[in-house]
Amino acid sequence: MKTRAKMLAAAAAVVVAITGLPGAGHAESNGGVRIMPLGDSITYGTGDPGGYRIGLWKRLAAGRYTNDFVGSQFNGPGSLWDHDHEGHPGWRIDQIDANITGWLRTYRPRSVLLHIGTNDVLQNYNVAGAPGRLSTLIDHITATAPTADVFVAKLIPLGWGSGDATVRTFNNALPGIVRDKVNAGKRVHLVDQYSALTAADLPDGVHPNATGYDKMAAVWYRALLSVPGSIGNPRAAVG
Repeated sequence: MKTRAKMLAAAAAVVVAITGLPGAGHAESNGGVRIMPLGDSITYGTGDPGGYRIGLWKRLAAGRYTNDFVGSQFNGPGSLWDHDHEGHPGWRIDQIDANITGWLRTYRPRSVLLHIGTNDVLQNYNVAGAPGRLSTLIDHITATAPTADVFVAKLIPLGWGSGDATVRTFNNALPGIVRDKVNAGKRVHLVDQYSALTAADLPDGVHPNATGYDKMAAVWYRALLSVPGSIGNPRAAVG
């Protein structure tokens, strides 16, 4: 009963997030290398608007990289220079997949940061089939944007045992999925976000606090740095 109550509370938090979702993005751009943050409320930044995008933007700027976050959604604090993203609270893998081709054709990202599947677990939506749905989504991304680098994240933890066990089962399927894509010549990379966070970073058991989101930002940044061209080249220092 306690586990079910926690899951219902998390689902309620998702509903609240959906009702507060702004409209279409304002298409901020500084002309840099385009990055699409793609996923659900964890990309949106529920609990700390802007989420990991705040820390990632700061790291990119400190490294003198010129980048442009892209997507149809827009939120975050004034300190986040670029508020565009493709994070949709409450959405599952299939819902992202139903829209991905249009988004990619519109925003033409050079790099895609994909963290999706948490709502498949929370909604108990054919969880056994979730890795297969993710594989299909990746195929649609790479077919539409074959020159983009796609960074596929292991899901961050859930803050209770049974839910987190399901997340771990999902995550265990990802290395094989990514390996198959790489062997097929696709530009797909596995990113371990699961190990970066603990239950202490998840005040509602689902969404990170500011510290947890910043941990995610650090992991994304290291992953991007490891793939030449994914964020362009740093500007020369002035002076």
